[in-house]
Parts: sequence; structure tokens; C-alpha cells
Amino acid sequence: MSFDPNAPARPGSGVFGLPFEESEAALVLLPVPWEATTSYGGGAADGPRAILEASAQVDLYDLDVDKPYEPGIYMLPEAEEIISANGQAKALAQKIIEAGGDIGDDPALAQALARVNDLSAVVNRWVEKETTRLLDANKIVGLVGGDHSVPFGALRAQAAKTPKFGILHFDAHSDTRRAYEGFEHSHASIMFNVLEHIPQVEKLVQVGIRDVCEEEIEYGRSQRDRFRMFSDREITMRKQDGVPFSTIAKDIVAALPNDVWVSFDIDGLDPRFCPHTGTPVPGGLDTQEVVTVLRELARSGRRIVGFDLNEVAPNPSDANDEWDGNVGARMLYKLIGFTLASQGKAQLQP
Repeated sequence: MSFDPNAPARPGSGVFGLPFEESEAALVLLPVPWEATTSYGGGAADGPRAILEASAQVDLYDLDVDKPYEPGIYMLPEAEEIISANGQAKALAQKIIEAGGDIGDDPALAQALARVNDLSAVVNRWVEKETTRLLDANKIVGLVGGDHSVPFGALRAQAAKTPKFGILHFDAHSDTRRAYEGFEHSHASIMFNVLEHIPQVEKLVQVGIRDVCEEEIEYGRSQRDRFRMFSDREITMRKQDGVPFSTIAKDIVAALPNDVWVSFDIDGLDPRFCPHTGTPVPGGLDTQEVVTVLRELARSGRRIVGFDLNEVAPNPSDANDEWDGNVGARMLYKLIGFTLASQGKAQLQP
């Protein structure tokens, strides 16, 4: 039976109701259900599943990219070893989080912290290995988290293939803390770890930041040649002064090099869109503002080499509430479409 992009998703079909297998897909999604170091709300480990389930409701026609599904999109199944590691690490990390990260001379807490850091390293190696496998097969890779610590291994794999690239980072938080609460690969430290350990990243451009500590501001200043923050405050003030957001989007894109990885923490959006994300912050971007930046990025001739989408968490008290997964799935489809278009595998709509 032929595939009809206008028909409802068939039972048992793949992500977005598509019929592709991994071997047929130009773009492969790697789910990483990991959230061990989440220190406020939880549920991000359920994000990949929630997005997958909600994706069946996304219409495949896209107003920005012509038939983005045609090159093939496939989502790998969740790995049992990551699910298991997450369960172990989350239980151990909770003890440290409850102590505010102050383990003092408590040997049990020290042992728990060491084990969480070891398990985080295991996840990083697994993500790097899987991403490398897919890149070697000439696939474009999109990571679906999980908390925002998960893309580190994928970025290392991408760095082995791309000598210089930038990161376009949508987030409420700068994520440039040093080993937050003692966790070496905390969701709050992902961009610190990237700048410190992945020299191929020549520019980090952050968008929507509105919750940041003094240490992060000072670190950003120390990295000024590789770092540009378009804070929520700056964006809001410019809009209040009458600057069109299209102009702001052009300025954001102009700060990036030719090759770009997009790292999208869903809490970069106004929390009305994904209210159950782990660390929601008032303010933030509208979905169409994110789309405007991505559209400008693709139209600029820059190449989106890969992406990650993180911190989508379903409503823990209502299993029938699919809003967060719905928004996550739609933002994922936009990321996919613009990525494929930027690599010449799909066409931008006029």
C-alpha cells in the first residue's frame, strides 16, 4: 500500500506517521531518555516518548519547507541501557540534590556523586558512539532528550567530522555553570563543557536567556570571542523600541559561522507552550519567533549540521494532557525541515 501524506497516521507507523526505516532515512532521530541531574522539576526522560506519540497528530504539509518528510525521517527506539542508567543515576543524584550539592565529608554522598558522574560519562560515550555510527552512514542526526546534558557526546561526534562550527542555543538558561551541584555533566553545565572541551565550536550564540548567575555572566565575558548572548531582556527591549523581530533574527544569524548545530531547550519558549518542562521561567520566545530565526538561518545559506531538542516533559498528573508533547513534536518537525533544507535535501517554500 502506498504512503499517503494526507491520511491519518497508521497504527504502528514511525515518527510523524512515516513509513521509513533507518536505512531509508536521510535524517535519524536519536532518543536519549536521560535526566539524572535535573534539580527542579522532572519528566524530561519521558520527553522522547511523549514527542513520538504526539507526532502522529502533526500534519506533514509545512508552510516553510516543501515536503520535508520526503528525504526520510526515522526515530530509533529508546535504548534499554540508557533507561537503566537513568534509573540508577536519578536515584543517586536525588540524595545529592536534597543536600543542595553540599556533600561535605559524607562518604555515602561522595560515592553517590562519583557514580552519577561515571554514569553520565557512560551516556556521553554511548551518544557519541551512536552519533558517529549514524554520521558514518551519511545520516543527519537529531537528538531528542532528555535533559540538556545529553547532546555533549553528539557534539563531540560532530566535531570529529566538522573542523569548525557554531551552536545556536535557544534556552531560558545559559547552561555555563561549572559542575553544578558537583555533577560534572549537569544539564546546567552543557555549554560550559562544550566551550571547555570541544574546541571545534568556534561560536556559541545564545537566544532567550533570562535566568543566569553571576558566574555565568563572568564566564561569558571571558569567552567573548566565542560567545554572544541575545538575552530575553535585550530582545524584549529592542522589540519595545520598535525593532522588527525579523531584524533581530538577522542579527542573531549574522553572529553565526557557516556550519551550525542547533541546541534547543524547550524552556527557551514562553512556558505557556511547554508548562511542565523541568525549569520553566517567565518570559521567553514565541514559537513563531524560534521559527523566524530558523527560517533566516536556512535562507542565509548556512548549513545546519545537526540539532538537539530537550527538556520536553509531559504533565505528571494527567496522562491525557498531550500539550507539551504536541508542542515538542511540532518544534521538532520545524527543526527537521529547516535542517534538510539547509543541506539541499528539501526546498524552502517561497
